[in-house]
Amino acid sequence: MYVRKKRRMVAEINVVPYIDVMLVLLIIFMVTTPIITQGVKVELPKSKAEPIEQVKDGKTPIVATVDEAGLYYFEKDGVNKGPFNAEQLQAEVTDSLTIEPGTQVIIKGDGRVTYDSIILLLNLLKEAGAPAVGLMTEDVESK
Repeated sequence: MYVRKKRRMVAEINVVPYIDVMLVLLIIFMVTTPIITQGVKVELPKSKAEPIEQVKDGKTPIVATVDEAGLYYFEKDGVNKGPFNAEQLQAEVTDSLTIEPGTQVIIKGDGRVTYDSIILLLNLLKEAGAPAVGLMTEDVESK
């Protein structure tokens, strides 16, 4: 007598469609990432300084930029604002430091601006309530 074997159901997940979706997302992110990075074009002075921590206590630093024309720009969390005059920049920095006190502030000054412009920006940021101000430079060996 013939006894029929009972077959078990095999429960497997087909992962091929998930892999396809992940590869498409990877390509999208690879293409869009260079487009997202924006900023003010400045020629930074060269220095052999140690790099600083970009994110401290979960807070990204505020970057105050002065370009060759003497215009001021404000950058926080990858969002650029400007150009500003001195009073407008001070108001932006004050507002940002009111929301997130203790945020690191960095000056990104074009190498062709006068020393007076950098000192003026440094004083402006201190009056806005910046606890400490750093200077951004470019590594001597890069380029």
